Amino acid sequence: MWAEVGVAAVKLAVIAGMLLTVVPVMTWVERRGAAFIQDRLGPNRVGPWGLLQPLADAVKLLFKEDVTPGHVSKGLYFLAPAVAVFVALSTFIVIPFAKAEGVTLFGVPLKGLIVAPDLNIGVLYLLALSSISVYGIVLAGWASNNKYSLLGGLRSSAQLISYELAMTLAVLGVLLASGDLRLTTIVEHQAKLWNAVPQFLGFLVFLVAAFAETNRLPFDLAEAENELVAGYHVELSSMKFAAFMMSEYINMTTVSALATTLYLGGWNLPGVTLPAGWLGLLLSFAIFLAKVGFLLWLFVWVRWTLPRFRFDQLMRLGWKGLIPLALLNLVWVSFGLTQGWW
Repeated sequence: MWAEVGVAAVKLAVIAGMLLTVVPVMTWVERRGAAFIQDRLGPNRVGPWGLLQPLADAVKLLFKEDVTPGHVSKGLYFLAPAVAVFVALSTFIVIPFAKAEGVTLFGVPLKGLIVAPDLNIGVLYLLALSSISVYGIVLAGWASNNKYSLLGGLRSSAQLISYELAMTLAVLGVLLASGDLRLTTIVEHQAKLWNAVPQFLGFLVFLVAAFAETNRLPFDLAEAENELVAGYHVELSSMKFAAFMMSEYINMTTVSALATTLYLGGWNLPGVTLPAGWLGLLLSFAIFLAKVGFLLWLFVWVRWTLPRFRFDQLMRLGWKGLIPLALLNLVWVSFGLTQGWW
């Protein structure tokens, strides 16, 4: 029993360390990527190539004066960033990110590098928990007692409802093809052909919905500086603001990892058989990390390329564009199953 507890603790430390490391890395990538796309220099003074800039930003946010306006509802005001970070850190734990066949730790075999058990409802757990992330934003908007903050929170809730439906319908196609809710089974099902090939339409719908779910441009209407003066976090400062920034980057990582697992074959490469043991584990993790890294760069690329939608355009795209496309993908997958294609 104690060996299993130790293994779970090691897995938890690995995942928490990875997610918390992603935040400073992505802040650097975001700023350097934006500079590259817009033909600017970006951070290049603090450390070589500006690599220590995230550390300077962290120190600045840590020691910045934490101002709490007198008109806020203090209980919910302090609870909102905690909810955002908690949900962001809790969603990643069921994603298998490496092949652990033939690998033992403290005498305990690793059946997939996940903290929780290999849940037979892994996809449902992720979708259910990710939908709670909007509560942090709504609470921040409501508790601030500020009309701009409140409008940002309401926009986020409407946006989540619209795009959660499209995302869930897109994921249903993957579940139909694999016949299981277990994420490891979905990865194994893509050993020869990634789901993104026969279900490219579903993958596209999932990807667009992921941008809306994470409040990233061109769907960041909950913040919208030019009309809501930063929206739901306009009254937040210091580490409360940093908590929301951290949760955004962690959510980006979780969505990218989920897209990799559902559509890009997880750690699988077509025609490549990975060895068992620790070598296979390291190679599979490197493959998974490369795919997630590409999707994270896509988030940055899109943010600094496309302009922000208007709110009516956002809702029209979700209800009249993505949902019909997701239903069409579902019909296509069902037809393929009746024909025995997959």
